[in-house]
Amino acid sequence: MQGFFKPFTAFLQKKALFRPVTLAEDYVFSFDAPFEEHFLNTPDGARINVLRFPTTWATRRGAVLYFHGNRGSLQRWGAMHADFTSRGFDFIAPDYRGYGKSTGEPNERTLYEDGRLVYDWVRQDYPAHHLILYGRSLGTGVACFLGAHVRAKMLILETPFDNIGGLLASYLRRTELPFRPAFFFPNDRHLRQTTLPALLFHGTADRVVPYASAARLQTCLKPGDEFVTIPGGTHGNLREYEMYQEKLGKWLGK
Repeated sequence: MQGFFKPFTAFLQKKALFRPVTLAEDYVFSFDAPFEEHFLNTPDGARINVLRFPTTWATRRGAVLYFHGNRGSLQRWGAMHADFTSRGFDFIAPDYRGYGKSTGEPNERTLYEDGRLVYDWVRQDYPAHHLILYGRSLGTGVACFLGAHVRAKMLILETPFDNIGGLLASYLRRTELPFRPAFFFPNDRHLRQTTLPALLFHGTADRVVPYASAARLQTCLKPGDEFVTIPGGTHGNLREYEMYQEKLGKWLGK
């Protein structure tokens, strides 16, 4: 029975973690701003769909490489461009494998590998000191991994978790899990490894990533890093708070 239980729990964890919306290859994106659509080919034959929204500023300040949450597709997440393009930054966002028009199956290894692929592609047009790594929810795992291994201007995390084991333990209100997590996404370890300035946002009313999971990341921060607690903030509305916009604007202006 245990031999069956292990792969079954792994299957359930994958279904809970990855919640994609797929789009037809000929789907036409619709946004309130100009954008470019690109496809990147991976070494193992997958195709990664990427959108780029140019800033309206005459003098570009840099670019934000944005890794989105675990639900939906770029049709949903492309709208996040406004907080960055309005501040002088180009906004570049990929869809993970199996999301939107991207092909293949998502897993932890391919998210890291594809994140590095997109980073290397972006670096052809943007110097590292003008590139900001931004991760939201699941995307904090990719952004943190890159932050530990590549050069960039800074790392920004919205609704992060410490690691998958810690996230699940926070859900269950336990110190130990009765099963082995199928995924790791060790944001805590990668944050300790990065030398990039790091800004973290989390809300106290987040029911998707409990605040306790994110708060444990405070022990991983360096002098100069900042953990911003937004009282009453949930998993999906932090950008509506003045505190978020003020801190984001301050850091992007550095």
